[in-house]
Amino acid sequence: MVTVTKIDAPCGAVIGDVDLSAPLGGEDLKTIRRAWMAHHVLVFRNQKLENEDLVRFAEYMGPIGDDPFIRPIDGHEKIAAIHRRADETGRIFADNWHSDWSFMPVPPAGTLLYGIVIPPEGGDTFFSNQHLALEKMPAEMRARFEDRVAVHSAKKAYSRDGVYSKAHFGGAMRIAVSDEANKIERHNIIRAHPESGKAGIFGGSYVVDLEGLDPAEADAMIEELTAWQDREEFVYRHKWEPGMLVIWDNRSVLHRASGGYEGHERRLHRLTIADNPAYY
Repeated sequence: MVTVTKIDAPCGAVIGDVDLSAPLGGEDLKTIRRAWMAHHVLVFRNQKLENEDLVRFAEYMGPIGDDPFIRPIDGHEKIAAIHRRADETGRIFADNWHSDWSFMPVPPAGTLLYGIVIPPEGGDTFFSNQHLALEKMPAEMRARFEDRVAVHSAKKAYSRDGVYSKAHFGGAMRIAVSDEANKIERHNIIRAHPESGKAGIFGGSYVVDLEGLDPAEADAMIEELTAWQDREEFVYRHKWEPGMLVIWDNRSVLHRASGGYEGHERRLHRLTIADNPAYY
């Protein structure tokens, strides 16, 4: 029987007594889904998984979603690699707080990462619990963000002159910059979780503007919100191991990568899980 052990952190749980290389039964999947809604970040240790195992588990959680600006690995159109070679010295990929692809009309429900090559130190992933961040937000601050609409866009990251364009970013990551990155989408900053109904903050580095404000005021409020979301009391720092699979809820947490593994390779395989009410 699947076990759920809460991590001593603002979010996260370890799922035990489960082998993801084999199909899962309905009761185990229900337990995992409930744990995902309750803890937002799930950790599965000591898994030996092929690409098809990753796809099968991801499809238990929702339909496979698009990764619009990352090209897939060779031989598998659904899986992308988060990869950094040992000789790279440039910027770490995805080192700002974000919710994956929040600039989509319907942002993805989750992201799955599987550790293949893990450096001996560094490379931790940080998660910030956005339900807790809202719960602890002072009433005066919440009043200013309530009903505020954020403009999300990938333009600062994946446009032809964005931070991940060839002019600014190199290395092993298969980035696909595009004019599509200039499109915008609007989402309320404070919103109900589509599945659980619990209120939380929906923001991150893809927020480029706030409706109804002049640019200086919008930038100041975005900076204020980011500083709040970054508070240690909301953050779980995850340390990777080879063979570890992690799935997180993009509707509940922000996440960011970190460095500290210079001279070492780091490679994880990634799947995006689309948000589809049929899976709730």
